Amino acid sequence: MERVVMIVILSVIFSASQINCQEGILHITNGETDREYCIVHNHSWTPLSQTLDAAAQYPLVNMTSTDLCNASGISPEIVKGKALVVMRGECDFSQKALVAQSLGATTLLIASNKSLITPSANNSYAKVQIPLALMRYRDFLEAQQVFGEGMQVKLYAPPYSRIDPSIAVMLLISVVTVALGGFWSGACERDRLNTCVSGGGSGENKADSGELFLYSPLKVVIFVALMCGMLVLMYYFYYVLVYIIIAIFCLASATALFSCLDAVMEKMGCGTGSFTIRNSTFSVRSLILAAVCITIAVIWGVYRNEDRWIWILQDLLGIAFCLNFMKTISLSNFKICVILLSLLLVYDVFFVFITPFFTKNGVSIMVQVALGPDASGEKTQGNMVEVQAEPQAPSEKLPVVMRVPRFLAWAQNLCGMQFSILGYGDIIVPGLLVAYCSRFDVWINSSKKIYFLSCCIAYLLGMIMTFAVMLLTGMGQPALLYLVPFTLITSAVVAGCRGEMRQFWAGTTYEKEELTAP
Repeated sequence: MERVVMIVILSVIFSASQINCQEGILHITNGETDREYCIVHNHSWTPLSQTLDAAAQYPLVNMTSTDLCNASGISPEIVKGKALVVMRGECDFSQKALVAQSLGATTLLIASNKSLITPSANNSYAKVQIPLALMRYRDFLEAQQVFGEGMQVKLYAPPYSRIDPSIAVMLLISVVTVALGGFWSGACERDRLNTCVSGGGSGENKADSGELFLYSPLKVVIFVALMCGMLVLMYYFYYVLVYIIIAIFCLASATALFSCLDAVMEKMGCGTGSFTIRNSTFSVRSLILAAVCITIAVIWGVYRNEDRWIWILQDLLGIAFCLNFMKTISLSNFKICVILLSLLLVYDVFFVFITPFFTKNGVSIMVQVALGPDASGEKTQGNMVEVQAEPQAPSEKLPVVMRVPRFLAWAQNLCGMQFSILGYGDIIVPGLLVAYCSRFDVWINSSKKIYFLSCCIAYLLGMIMTFAVMLLTGMGQPALLYLVPFTLITSAVVAGCRGEMRQFWAGTTYEKEELTAP
């Protein structure tokens, strides 16, 4: 019984998340070959079937030589019971539809060389009884080359679902990245302490190992202030700075990917295979890994605007970047964690929720920088849409987000790839706290890793809350608004319950000694 109730509840939630959008699909076939193309319609007055099987099929008549503003010179016998395709222009959409309807046509397709926009309603649309949709003229020319004149067409519009598998993929990427980054940071700390105990002197300090640490509140404030300044500069000088950021990302992500793969191969016990040339020693493993990592970064740099598949490489490089960042940057104590995460929470909320009141187009600085000035943003329910009819020069975007395509948005992806996104900061910022908890478990010899596991669980719950609010409101959310309270409060509660808050707040004696060492 409980399973039945749960299935019913999930079905209701899924059904309620279905949205009728203005993008649709034109299915063309000749009995042997099938192709699908993007169309744009107005669902409020020309509703289409939601599935291909439910859609009626009609022969397509090519009348792109006319604009169909009147019925002169057109025989009703030619078009009766068929779908028509005509050119856009000379008169409004409703007039074309009324003429096609008077001739007995069942469907009207308007081929356009301009941007496809949702047909807006006027008084004439009340008389239109046949489906009307816009399609790209170049798509029609392509269909003519593939099918010739014997085309059969169906028009349908699958409902857009807010609940998409891409959300689960994004959740998996974020949680696994945070957990692995925290675990790696703790493992490095354990190795460093073991080196000290086994007679390695003071051991390799963080500076020598390439690690950096934040221990001064003033440094944290300066760091956040620099982030604010950089974001504002990106907003005003986007088209100049974007290429600098892309170049930096290629170098940083290739280095991070090398660090991650090298650590994995070291853990697996893979040999280095060293050789010497002119008194210089080279590692075969390092050379191969460097070549692979540089190649991946270069491929991403060259094909970064190829939406169909390049998101895989961007996410791979992004995961490596986040992992290496969490392993390299260390927060010295919980006080620094609280200051940093609280300031970045205010930073996130301000630039997402407050800045739209000051920008000319009403779009937040954070969203515009993340998606690019030319990005249309996320599709929302029932909104007017615009689809480019001709290929456009690619719009450069900052490589600062994880991107996963929305797998169920079939119609929208035909018109232009739709992505779920999550900023690297939403992984790195809470990840620094998770990394501190992992190192603290090492300092206190916690075999159960209570701090690390509890913080990871808190991060998971915070991400679930973020996605839940996003689905309920239909709006993108600043994830730190939920992640920071979840992780900070959980870590504080665990330390308080274990009676270790003073040590957790100030850091370990070992850490203090290192920070004060000459």
